[in-house]
Amino acid sequence: MKEQLAVDVNVMEPVRRAKGNGTWARVKEDVRCVFQRDPAARTTFEVVTTYPGVHAIMLYRVANRFWRRGWRYMPRLLSYLARVWTSIDIHPGATIGRRFFIDHGTGVVIGETAEIGDDVTLYHGVTLGGTSWSQGKRHPTLKDKVVVGAGAKILGPVTVGTGCKVGANSVVIKDVPDDRTVVGVPAKVVQVDKIASLNPYGVDLNHHLIPDPVASAINCLLDRIRLLEEAVGSHGCIPGGVSADDECTDCDARDVCEPPERHYGS
Repeated sequence: MKEQLAVDVNVMEPVRRAKGNGTWARVKEDVRCVFQRDPAARTTFEVVTTYPGVHAIMLYRVANRFWRRGWRYMPRLLSYLARVWTSIDIHPGATIGRRFFIDHGTGVVIGETAEIGDDVTLYHGVTLGGTSWSQGKRHPTLKDKVVVGAGAKILGPVTVGTGCKVGANSVVIKDVPDDRTVVGVPAKVVQVDKIASLNPYGVDLNHHLIPDPVASAINCLLDRIRLLEEAVGSHGCIPGGVSADDECTDCDARDVCEPPERHYGS
């Protein structure tokens, strides 16, 4: 009963803005935001003691504080210990905003010059990597409320706009405008209309609601072929065919490429 009560309180209560801008205030927000984005979270004690993403961000907050004060070895050592403990590699020089959540976390890599805004969510296997050995800005910038799916790679000093979603296993190498969904290798914009979030806190985790750009391109080509065949009076794949049955007996392309309701003669 006590655990169930903890569920109701934590899930239904919106994340309170912790007072101040210190390390501890940010850590408290990082813990509270888990209940918005992970339905498996039940109690604060469970989140603090068993969530590797929370452990990684806690150690990052401490290491980053030392880094900003000019220390170098100590924050790198903390970062190394966090990687050994959680399998999440966050460089202490990275800039990470409030209410940051890494779900599951294994294999996440965040480079030194990466910049992450508020209310950002990363899933396991995400890389915010560099593409240059030169000094200076060489890692991505993620603005507020970005969601990055499992296994996605965002490479170089590119900017992913506010409210964007990056599909799982995508590779982003160019800037993405606000409120877009990108998918593919290399990633392309496939959704330009913002989808209403079902999350009561306004965090849109619907990064799975993405169209298939390859299927769309193939369907477009099939439509053009069909129009050309109709224009020349051809039916089926056999030259001079006069009906939908004039198909090559050694090829099942029609059954593979087109749904039954779009077959000729249907």
